[in-house]
Amino acid sequence: MRLLVTGGAGFIGSTFVRRVLQGLEPTLAGAQVVVLDKLTYAGNEANLAPVATHPALQFMKGDITDESLVADLMAGIDAVVHFAAESHVDRSILGADPFVLTNVVGTQILLQAALDAGVGRFVHISTDEVYGSIESGSWREDHVLEPNSPYSASKASADLLVRAYARTHGMDVRITRCSNNYGPYQYPEKVIPLFVTNLLDGLPVPLYGDGLNVRDWLHVDDHCRGIALVLEQGRGGEIYNIGGGTELTNTELTNLLLDALGADWSQVQPVVDRKAHDRRYSVDWTKIRTQLGYVPQVDFARGLADTVRWYAEHRDWWEPLKTA
Repeated sequence: MRLLVTGGAGFIGSTFVRRVLQGLEPTLAGAQVVVLDKLTYAGNEANLAPVATHPALQFMKGDITDESLVADLMAGIDAVVHFAAESHVDRSILGADPFVLTNVVGTQILLQAALDAGVGRFVHISTDEVYGSIESGSWREDHVLEPNSPYSASKASADLLVRAYARTHGMDVRITRCSNNYGPYQYPEKVIPLFVTNLLDGLPVPLYGDGLNVRDWLHVDDHCRGIALVLEQGRGGEIYNIGGGTELTNTELTNLLLDALGADWSQVQPVVDRKAHDRRYSVDWTKIRTQLGYVPQVDFARGLADTVRWYAEHRDWWEPLKTA
């Protein structure tokens, strides 16, 4: 199998590529992997260093909105796994243009190129944020989309384009919507790596609002296991939620990180809440569990401890990113 992985030098995309090439996804053993990544601030070739010399890896620096490049790369591809996206809510609030261009226009260009090239499968990696906010219970895949930030609106728009290509052209597309990811190689603007690296440097950590916003936490390895299942065993035209099963308020998460790094609440700095800050996310992942056999394997306590340890041991990776 020959895979085109967009955004394959980002946090989740690079984890997927490493897992495939290191033999951690048995159903994808022997796959050839073509990575297309623009190497924006959050894309980093160092994320692929463990597999950089693997003979099955081809890396191309480029933009998914470059129609000619995308068309060239699509030739001979069996499946696309589309991670590439602008993904930080705060940045989307400050300026939405890059989010619309990459997440919406870029996705359409990839879909059209895949259609033209006769690519067999297209897996689009989305987010639980497209559903909006939920007070109680959990979203199923057929829940209405009610995005509240420019970021989540751009991802919801991309989801609808993917669906439209399936309905209009009969493409085999599959959409995954994940909960909050954590793990090694995550750019230190997201809450866990930001808090960990700040605490390692003795700096305060910014806690939004009252700290009671709730997120479900999913280790990036489990997320990639779920994506591999959807790629290999999922059904065309279907959507699959991928959850981690650990819901925490931001205050609870902060407490865990303070304890892990031997710090206390004197290092927490309350900040004005984010505009339209979604109160709670919770996905129902019964479908992927019952249909494809997905079960998270990384216990949150162990996964968080391993993540904290990774950042403590890899200053050479994150320090340049925080000083750039």
